[in-house]
Amino acid sequence: MIQLLKNSYGSIFEEKLLEEIAQVSKLREFEEGDVLIDFGDYIKSMPLLISGAIKILREDFDEGELLLYFLEKGDTCAMTMACCIGDTKSEIRAIAETKGKVIMIPVFKMEEWLGKYKSWRNFVFNSYNNRMKEMLTAIDNLAFMNMDERLFNYLLEKVKINNSNFIQNTHQEIAFDLHTSRVVISRLLKSLENNGKIKLHRASIELIKQ
Repeated sequence: MIQLLKNSYGSIFEEKLLEEIAQVSKLREFEEGDVLIDFGDYIKSMPLLISGAIKILREDFDEGELLLYFLEKGDTCAMTMACCIGDTKSEIRAIAETKGKVIMIPVFKMEEWLGKYKSWRNFVFNSYNNRMKEMLTAIDNLAFMNMDERLFNYLLEKVKINNSNFIQNTHQEIAFDLHTSRVVISRLLKSLENNGKIKLHRASIELIKQ
């Protein structure tokens, strides 16, 4: 585990902290579609993403769920940290976007290291700040952006996360993430194709114009 930590966090954390993380944490592997954290869970550990990508969803009691942000290698989850510190039930669902690995850190260590290691304190605060900005962007997108703009930004993010111009999600899956209907997504995807931004294939969407 120590080598995995060095590869992902060696430039962020000092050697002593990396050794402590390796001693007390557990490595968890996940597959695409796995639910890593669910609504109502009591969270006893904080994730450090080693590889892969995870999407974070917020429950909407009227219409399902809302995509907040994606986590990638080197990230952690602000909502998870908030639940850990407050010892409250999870208000998010974390679903694996791709297969990958995550290191789970016990919450009592997370609090201990805030006072012990400056690098850990900076990492937690910076991570929290970055996730908050992403959530505010998600709210702004809902409030001010047209659905076609939201859809194209979503496709750009998927391409970045998967490191491929081909997106494998179905129209229904995209509609679920963007809190709309499959019919709307299908119509907007066709419009994007007509404008030369994407190409629709039988089982995938190819992003052409970025």
